[in-house]
Amino acid sequence: MSQARLPMHHAREILRLFREKGMTGRAIAKSLSLSPTTVTKYLKQLEPVPWPLPEPGGEALLAQALEKKKTPAPSSRVEPDWGEIHRELQSHKGVTLLLLWEEYRVTARERGYSYSRFCLHYAAYAKRLKPSFRNTYAPGDRLFLDYAGTTVPIHDPRTGQVAASAQIFVSVLGFSNYVFSEATASQDLSCWIGSHVRCFEFLGGVPALLVPDNLKSGVTSPDLYEPLLNETYREMAEHYSVAIFPARVRRPTDKAKAEEGVQLVTRWILARLRKRTFFDLSELNRAIRLLLEDLNTRPFKGGRPGSRRDLFLSQEKAALSPLPPTRYELARWKKSKVHVDYHVEVDRHFYSVPYVLIHQEVRVRITDTVVEVFHREERVASHPRSSSPGSHTTLSLHMPDAHQAVSGWSSERFLAWADKVGPATREIVATLLASRRHPQQAFRSCLGLLSLARRDSPDLLERACQKGLALSVHSYREIRMLLESPKIRQPVPGPLPDAPTVHDNLRGPEYYATLDTKGDPPC
Repeated sequence: MSQARLPMHHAREILRLFREKGMTGRAIAKSLSLSPTTVTKYLKQLEPVPWPLPEPGGEALLAQALEKKKTPAPSSRVEPDWGEIHRELQSHKGVTLLLLWEEYRVTARERGYSYSRFCLHYAAYAKRLKPSFRNTYAPGDRLFLDYAGTTVPIHDPRTGQVAASAQIFVSVLGFSNYVFSEATASQDLSCWIGSHVRCFEFLGGVPALLVPDNLKSGVTSPDLYEPLLNETYREMAEHYSVAIFPARVRRPTDKAKAEEGVQLVTRWILARLRKRTFFDLSELNRAIRLLLEDLNTRPFKGGRPGSRRDLFLSQEKAALSPLPPTRYELARWKKSKVHVDYHVEVDRHFYSVPYVLIHQEVRVRITDTVVEVFHREERVASHPRSSSPGSHTTLSLHMPDAHQAVSGWSSERFLAWADKVGPATREIVATLLASRRHPQQAFRSCLGLLSLARRDSPDLLERACQKGLALSVHSYREIRMLLESPKIRQPVPGPLPDAPTVHDNLRGPEYYATLDTKGDPPC
């Protein structure tokens, strides 16, 4: 125990036992659970203090005696200009403490500090220069979120080889330090949003503010002051009535709680699972949930009563906002341009929108059950989600009157274009138009087919269509595949050269074979 840390009641008791009871220093040390050396040192220091302590002012005399310190001997070392050292480190890239120490030793020589002492003194100076601030948060105020740097291998049950690496999602409440963690297949948007939903359900409520790291799944464009949030992440926050405040780039103090939570999960959960083999995420998450319960119920250190779970249940859970009546359904957003057939494409299926929006840019919201189309923040179409690729979902109210030509597009126009390529191409286009309930639904395929003539040549497209008719295939994709085949692209052989003319006045090889050695013709 150092001089400055001796409690006043210990000092008073040492003085009382020595002056009043006449106890020796060793006996006093044993009585107060102190070392004999410490008791001897303080008896010498308290020697000027009278006993019993005078009233009033006795406590002040005791405190004054305890605060007296031995004046240190003047140092023979040359003290660096720590302010200049700090400025050099901050303002010059590549400058290190080792370089500055070497420059300092040139002038200080043998009176200079060693490198280790130099670093120690500078660290003490820097700490005084910028004292740390301990963030405190109100109950239910903030939830910090991040992924652990450590992953967990998932093994193939048939081969035993590592098939994937599970990502570990971690969240921690700012007030109670209550931790939630789970394993996900990746850090993509669906896993990121799904972990949020399950975290809120684990907590039984929603905090006022989310503090994520600048993960791409959540923050589209990181920025120090105005980060741009992913559209789906923003929509999820609106559903749960929670605000999002991403941690600033290169500002670790903004997410200190998240780093602390990641460290706890890594040490108390992942380290314990390092020798276990997992074959799927469900098995891994069951193991994580058991150890998570142990982590949250572990008593606080440092004599602080209770645990994270106790503090969460007693003070923070009631401060969380209630969960909404319905669970958030993951939605993807995409930008799309309305095609000439007044449809937009989602996962190779086509959904109609009002025909007046042809060539306009719209935003499409996609869930597992619904596809919604928005134009200028107004919903203009809503369709049940379909899993039939290449098909159309069309509402009659989106179509023009009597299926008339829209903005100059018509079946006759596509057939006229196909005529310029060749009869086989026209037959394929006619088949496409007839295969749809409404001809407008085939306009997109016809445009794609005719664009192949511009990309390659009309002759190649016509040959591909001829081959398609022979094979009874008519779709744009199949014709495009035929067009890429080497047989279609092989040049057509040109006409054979004309046969030589034969008549009586021409002498053939037989004639010259009968010549004698003088070259005279036979008799």
